[in-house]
Amino acid sequence: MRFRSFFVAAALALAAPALALAAPPLWVVDHAASKLTFSSSVSGKPFTGVFRRWDAVIHFDPKDLAHSDVTATIDLASAFTADADRDAELPDEDWFWTSHFPQATFVAHGFQALGPGRYAAPGVLTLRGVGKPLTLPFTLVITGANARMNALISLNRLAFGVGQGEWSAVDTIPAGVTVAIDLTAHRTP
Repeated sequence: MRFRSFFVAAALALAAPALALAAPPLWVVDHAASKLTFSSSVSGKPFTGVFRRWDAVIHFDPKDLAHSDVTATIDLASAFTADADRDAELPDEDWFWTSHFPQATFVAHGFQALGPGRYAAPGVLTLRGVGKPLTLPFTLVITGANARMNALISLNRLAFGVGQGEWSAVDTIPAGVTVAIDLTAHRTP
């Protein structure tokens, strides 16, 4: 009897690390129902743009925030503001410089609970080759296998070198850019 108890205990001890390493579920972005936008102004006139191509690999479990993570990738050449001149300039060296830095990324490992349906993802945003710590606060509603996430954050474009030369002055275009995320995702089986 003691040997059987020993073997059961040993089997559980060996299985425990494997169980602890099980990743939170994968959530797949529903691109048709999601949007990533940015807002600023030029000479006091506000505008909003959208990134048409982006994706995120999301592992999330509200009961396992320590092992939850996200890697988001944004195609900077997909920025669209409905102004032909501005849209032609955004990929240039003064702005996103997409020929050298085609993507921006946000990577976070481990989330924090802020209250019912409210979380924060501390991570690193990399833009134009500059990585900066960024904590992304967001709200989340999970209904069955569907999730709806919303986030709003202000970024200093100058901290990432966005807006070089004459555009580094903030009299025409402010340093602050508001980024809004409206994301719908579905949990994989």
